[in-house]
Amino acid sequence: MAEAQLKEHTFTPYKPKKGENYMSEGQVAHFTEMLNAWKKDLMAEVDRTVDHMQDEAANFPDPADRATQEEEFSLELRTRDRERKLIKKIDDTMGLISSGEYGYCDTCGVEIGLKRMEARPTATQCIDCKSLDEIKERQTKG
Repeated sequence: MAEAQLKEHTFTPYKPKKGENYMSEGQVAHFTEMLNAWKKDLMAEVDRTVDHMQDEAANFPDPADRATQEEEFSLELRTRDRERKLIKKIDDTMGLISSGEYGYCDTCGVEIGLKRMEARPTATQCIDCKSLDEIKERQTKG
């Protein structure tokens, strides 16, 4: 059995009931719970980074030690920047849930599908449209 796993949470894939409509109340609640847990984990990671950087910041007399610390902080900040963008994407996705547009492709309007949404809860395109976009991007970038 496949399970989506966030840092501190494990989610069992949603099993639709016979005759259940796509993006039913139960499905929306499942994805909302997943997204909220994911955002909570990311926010906690941001807090840990700030605390770590404040606690570990030191003015080492040795230039090599100073450079090592600056590189570590730089890597942490880059990771947090990616996570900040992901938090924004989660917030945008929560807006789609509120407006009833969650789970449908932005490009063609078809259902994205539960399995794809389980794998990438912030997906905004069906697999076909996403694949076409990636092909076009590769062709234009060489």
